[in-house]
Amino acid sequence: MAVQALNLEQSDTVAEIGCGTGLNFSILRQRVGPAGRIIGVDLTPEMLEKADRRVWLNGWSNVELIQSDADVYQFPDTVSGILSTFAMTLIPEYDEIIQKGAAALPPGKRFVILDFKKPENWPMWLVKLFVIVTRPFGVMLDLAERHPWESIDRYMTTIEFRELYFGVIYLCVGKAG
Repeated sequence: MAVQALNLEQSDTVAEIGCGTGLNFSILRQRVGPAGRIIGVDLTPEMLEKADRRVWLNGWSNVELIQSDADVYQFPDTVSGILSTFAMTLIPEYDEIIQKGAAALPPGKRFVILDFKKPENWPMWLVKLFVIVTRPFGVMLDLAERHPWESIDRYMTTIEFRELYFGVIYLCVGKAG
């Protein structure tokens, strides 16, 4: 759903912030084709090792992996879409990343975030239980105060905001102006 929302075309360049093990690469590659380019950015060398193995096993020559803090990464001039799945809320500097991404995208191109959020109407005991269950994935209660979708709204035109799974997950699509 998030990759589809990018509205990518063959030969586009897409950057994935917090690419992890590269699980989205095969879907992204279907969109950009072999002539397109996928840039996977992640801070963790262990994740990038797994992503590199996935790239090697599939023989993808159009995937570039970059180990970097997302907030210091410089988007290339050729970027046609930016994706972040279950990573943006974990990054304290998410506002800076979204601002730089919005500035790098050509008009009409998209920045898509699929991530966790604190559901509006959940009782606090249920929120705390969710945090305990998802703690192995880096989720902490203070992350509930981070709202990357507000940064999308600040620097771009939000064309879609959808809550999923009882409000625990959201999809936000911003379009560069």
